Amino acid sequence: MKKTSKLKHLIHSQNLEFLMEAHYGLSAKIVEEAGFKGIWASGLSMTAAMGVRDSNEASWTQVLDVLEFMSDATSIPILLDGDTGYGNFNNARRLVKKLEQRNIAGVCIEDKLFPKTNSFLNGEAQPLAEVDEFCGKIKAMKDTQNDDDFIVVARVEAFIAGWGLMEVLRRAEAYRQAGADAVLIHSNRSDMTEIEIFMNEWNGRHPVVIVPTKYYSTPTKRFRELGISVAIWANHNLRASIDAMQKISRQIYQDESLIGVEGQVTTLEEVFRLQRADELQAAEMKYLPSHENIQGD
Repeated sequence: MKKTSKLKHLIHSQNLEFLMEAHYGLSAKIVEEAGFKGIWASGLSMTAAMGVRDSNEASWTQVLDVLEFMSDATSIPILLDGDTGYGNFNNARRLVKKLEQRNIAGVCIEDKLFPKTNSFLNGEAQPLAEVDEFCGKIKAMKDTQNDDDFIVVARVEAFIAGWGLMEVLRRAEAYRQAGADAVLIHSNRSDMTEIEIFMNEWNGRHPVVIVPTKYYSTPTKRFRELGISVAIWANHNLRASIDAMQKISRQIYQDESLIGVEGQVTTLEEVFRLQRADELQAAEMKYLPSHENIQGD
C-alpha cells in the first residue's frame, strides 16, 4: 500500500490512531521500529535539531532535505508539520508538489500568518489568517496534488489565539468545505475542555486530529470517547534526546573520562544496525570485485 493510502486509512479509521514525532532519519526509523503506524515530522523538533527557532528561520527547502532522509529511512507514512505552507497559496501548492516527489504522505498547515510563531509562545498575541485566504490555500494544495490519497490537514489556531468556540467552529467548517481531509483542533490548556466542547458541537462531520502536549494527563480513553481520529505525540523524541545529551555531556565534561558513561549509552553495534551497515556489507560482497580477482588482473 502507498504511504499516502496508509495515512488516509489512519485519518479515516474508526479507531483512534497515533502519530509519533520524529525529526531526522534516525528518529524516524526508531519510531517505525517502536510500532507506530505513522510519523509526525514536527516543525518544532526539526528546527530545534538545526539549532534555530520555530519561526520559519529554517527555509522550506532545508525542511525538505530532512524529510527526504526520513522518508528514505522508513516505510510508514509521514505527515509534515508544514507551518503556514511557507507563504501564500503559490508557496503552499509548490510545497505539495515537492512533498509528493519525496514520498511524503501529507501535510498539516495552520491558519496563522507567515512567518509563524510556535503556538505555545504568547498564543493570544498571534494574529490569524483570513478565512477566505486560508481556504484558497487549501483549495490550491488539493488542486495541485497528483496522488488522490495525499492528505491535507487544516490546523485551527483560534483557541490558541483566544477566539472561542464559535470562531473555531466557523473556521473548521470553512476548511472542511474547502477540501481539507481533516481538521486539527489545537489547544494550550492543561485540560481538554476546549477540545470536548468542540467535539460535542462538531458532531463527527469530519476527522479531527489533536495534539495533547499540554493536556497530557488526560486519559487516552477520553480521546476515544470523544471520537478523535488521530492523536499526535508531537515533540517527545526531541525532548528526550535533549535531556539525554545534556546529562551525558555534563558527566563527560566533569569526569574527563568515558568510564562512567559507557554503560549508559547505546552500543556502537546498535548504531550500525540502525544504519543498516549489514546491508552495505552484503552489497559489497555482491557488487565489488574480490581482492583476489583484483590481484589476478
